Amino acid sequence: MSVEIEIVDDPARACAAMLAGVAAGGGHIVLTGGSTPRTAYGEFVEVVRTVEIDVSRSSLWFSDERCVPPVDERSNYGMVRDSLLDALGDVGLPTVHRMKGELGPAEGADDYERQLRDAGTPRFDLVLLGIGPDGHLASMFPDQESLSERSRLVLGVEQAGLEPYVSRITLTFPALANARQIVFLATGESKADAVAKAFGPGAKPDPHVPSSLLPPLAKEITVLLDRAAAGRLPSAAGRA
Repeated sequence: MSVEIEIVDDPARACAAMLAGVAAGGGHIVLTGGSTPRTAYGEFVEVVRTVEIDVSRSSLWFSDERCVPPVDERSNYGMVRDSLLDALGDVGLPTVHRMKGELGPAEGADDYERQLRDAGTPRFDLVLLGIGPDGHLASMFPDQESLSERSRLVLGVEQAGLEPYVSRITLTFPALANARQIVFLATGESKADAVAKAFGPGAKPDPHVPSSLLPPLAKEITVLLDRAAAGRLPSAAGRA
């Protein structure tokens, strides 16, 4: 297990470059929701269109989804559609595997598990995740049963731990940990405590901080931070 913390001036731009590299190679990418990822998706589109990268052989998956229709403003897919897919315009589009939040948590999770199985349960090349102020990742929240799931790839989550308080669908640790690379993207002072508890020196797996449970299971994790999100880390933070 390797965790590399990178403190950069523009984490979204750095993330976009990583996404573009994997997409150019026709890889399987897992996207996440959130304001900073949205900025990264816009940067990704700019790179693709400027450099004229062919991303049509790549596949996009989702780490989690809110159980709302895709036209709902709370939909992660809707955000990706608006900031990335529609913005690519006439450029060849990746294959998109959408979580169908409108089916509800149980049926939606079953449907996405079938999509993964039907695709041969691909090993993701890059999984992009955020980290909540409470340390949650995807839609796995502190002390919930989803944290101990080791057989299912996708679960329905009836009760969200943070706003918006709608039920969710989420990938589980077995699905996430098999990735070739996992990237956590975090900006802002509100994430600093969670980042330190999950990835700082001496951090240990703790169900109160769900993101801390992934490093022991994963092969390679990169944590992209701005100075504010890294504010609780020692100045010498680097490879762990």
